[in-house]
Amino acid sequence: MAQNCEFSPCLDSNEVHVLAVDDSLVDRKVIERLLRITSCKVTSVDSGRRALQYLGLHEDEGSANYNEIKVDLIITDYCMPGMTGFELLKKIKGSSTFRETPVVIMSSENVVARIDRCLEEGAKEFIVKPVKLSDVERLKSSMFGQARIQGLN
Repeated sequence: MAQNCEFSPCLDSNEVHVLAVDDSLVDRKVIERLLRITSCKVTSVDSGRRALQYLGLHEDEGSANYNEIKVDLIITDYCMPGMTGFELLKKIKGSSTFRETPVVIMSSENVVARIDRCLEEGAKEFIVKPVKLSDVERLKSSMFGQARIQGLN
């Protein structure tokens, strides 16, 4: 079951935990469903600021400061108000806690310069929306390996 903006840590080390960030409720629901189909635990938030709060990386007082949060993958929309997915990527890659966490950027626009810039800043993948089940399965197998995925089933 997806956690919608609930800042509770994920402590089950066998599950692949994905933080999904998208300002569109419909897109968040699609991502959540695709990830759950592939046995992922999903936490979804509606903005880059909320993602940083969840990760304990936000400078504001409302930051959850969980040292035990385990996030295996962050998947974020590129175009969001307030903070773009690119800005979120830079903050995550600049943190000591989550810099090694794979970040996948999604966008409905296939702009080569944007894709290149995100990959140069450390994004693991760039997916053009709509995201499909085959995209999610490919991401999981390439990032977590078959042994870990089979252990989830």
